[in-house]
Amino acid sequence: MPALPALGEDDVLAVPVGAKGALPDWLTAAAEPPVDPGLLAGALADTGNGGRPGGITNVPIAGRRPRSVLAVGVGDATLPHLRSYVAVAVRRGQTLAESGARRLVLPLDTGVAPAGADEVRTAVETALLAGYRFRDTSAPHPPRLAEVLVVAADADDPAVTAGEVAGRLAAESVAWARDLVNTPSSTKTPAWLADRAVERLGGLPHVQVSVLGPDELAAGGFGGVLAVGGGSANPPRVVVASYRPPGAGTGHPVLVGKGITFDTGGISIKTNAGMREMKTDMAGAATVLAAVDAAARLELPVAVSAVAALAENAVSGAAYRPADVVRHVGGRTTEVRNTDAEGRMVLADALAHARLSLGATVLVDVATLTGAMKTALGARTAGLYVTADGLADALGTAAGHAGEAVWRMPLSGEHVGHLRAQLDSEVADANNAPGNPGSTTAALFLQPFAGELPWAHLDVAGPARSGSDEAEVVKGGTGFGVRTLLRWLEAGAPADVPGPIVRD
Repeated sequence: MPALPALGEDDVLAVPVGAKGALPDWLTAAAEPPVDPGLLAGALADTGNGGRPGGITNVPIAGRRPRSVLAVGVGDATLPHLRSYVAVAVRRGQTLAESGARRLVLPLDTGVAPAGADEVRTAVETALLAGYRFRDTSAPHPPRLAEVLVVAADADDPAVTAGEVAGRLAAESVAWARDLVNTPSSTKTPAWLADRAVERLGGLPHVQVSVLGPDELAAGGFGGVLAVGGGSANPPRVVVASYRPPGAGTGHPVLVGKGITFDTGGISIKTNAGMREMKTDMAGAATVLAAVDAAARLELPVAVSAVAALAENAVSGAAYRPADVVRHVGGRTTEVRNTDAEGRMVLADALAHARLSLGATVLVDVATLTGAMKTALGARTAGLYVTADGLADALGTAAGHAGEAVWRMPLSGEHVGHLRAQLDSEVADANNAPGNPGSTTAALFLQPFAGELPWAHLDVAGPARSGSDEAEVVKGGTGFGVRTLLRWLEAGAPADVPGPIVRD
């Protein structure tokens, strides 16, 4: 809305505090300000709140209209600083809801500039995602805010209104991805996850969803998916969700996601500590399905499909073994040297299927693929391997707008050329555990399955899950990558056509 509403005793008002404690004009120049600017400036000085992003001063108001003011640092009002402001205000507002607050009024206009479409979209996304919680407890859930009201002077501008819609729909799709990731594996079998995809996506306009079961996978040559899922009592599935609106161009980006609903490591079994987070090993599949969901709900004028390869990597007499040779879609073979290198086995099938059967013109896969990537880049940054510079630039730009950190990794040239020999096998086209550097050799393993299409591999082993709250990220599954892919699709899914793959 374009102006502050009347504030009551159930309301909490957020105030963005700029650099050096600057208060916004809508407060300092108002004839009847909702809170005395002098009182607030004094409280900021007393608490040392100079507008640093994330800083907060909570000021109860006499008469309780509003009941409380949250003065939150917004720094220079950049988009990252805005995310911090909104997230801190929302989290504090949710805490106050446990004591009776019902509405958070969240003005976005700062002393730097009025909020435009990008600021409103970012704020709406952040407000919804910072307030996200996944709970499955016997105790009643604590009270929550009934409403977060975003206020911007230019709210009636059609571009700003469109930004609000985009932010809301994007956040809803990310929240769905988080729900899928956070669901325990005792519930989240491959069949259950496939059913949730059909349930959510199947009714959307211009979306078709198909599910390949064990018989269809065998007929289609999905040897990697069948091998990885063969040890489980819950058979694997592959979900293909396609959105093709009227008037879409000839380009067909296909998003491929790793969907290991639980990973024991198989016969190459993990330690107990190594399994604790493995309900989240299907985060890549959740991301690509949610990206198609968001594209369809936003009615983007671009065709896009998602291929989610779903399997449970379990231990039994039917589990695949080290030294097995697996034949993938398209005929390429892999010698299994480690059954815990299972993600690349299912991605190989999915990439080849997208290229050979779905008419893909560009491929992007998303996977919690290697612990090495988390070691290299930490828990908040994804590794990006790309065969085309234009695609790398487009995805990097999209990630920047989305606020999701990615870092391009080397995939060609003399600094990785010698690593290709590590994939050699005496009995198959390649082996699935070529050694260190583990994230790069995993990408080199996948590259042939993309053929000569423009291809990007996003290893989200770090940021797909979080151990704490940080801005709009919450503890647990994060839905990382959904907003990056959506921004890329909104830009028309640009990609360069690369030259032949160099086998140096």
